Amino acid sequence: MSVYVDRYNKFRTNDGTSPIPGIVIPNSATDKKVIYVTGKTRFDILSQEYYGNPYHGWLILLANQQFGGMEFDIPNGEIIRIPFPFNNAIELYNSEVNNYIRLYGE
Repeated sequence: MSVYVDRYNKFRTNDGTSPIPGIVIPNSATDKKVIYVTGKTRFDILSQEYYGNPYHGWLILLANQQFGGMEFDIPNGEIIRIPFPFNNAIELYNSEVNNYIRLYGE
């Protein structure tokens, strides 16, 4: 069972939250794939099924940026990549965030 991960943690400032960069979750051989069905596929439900909670649909969105930032804009029948397992996906996300901060600062 996974735990909630605050993706905004490294972007919080005294004034609020700085803009979140477009982090991409790299492909992994352990990723899962599902076919998107318009009106039926929801990323919170996929998060629950694959990660054990409904709070990490954003990881799935980051892995599928070719469709934009809204799951409702994904065409019917497209293959959706689910970064898996959860702990590896979070490590990849944190690594990409750290690379971004190293390159561009906080």
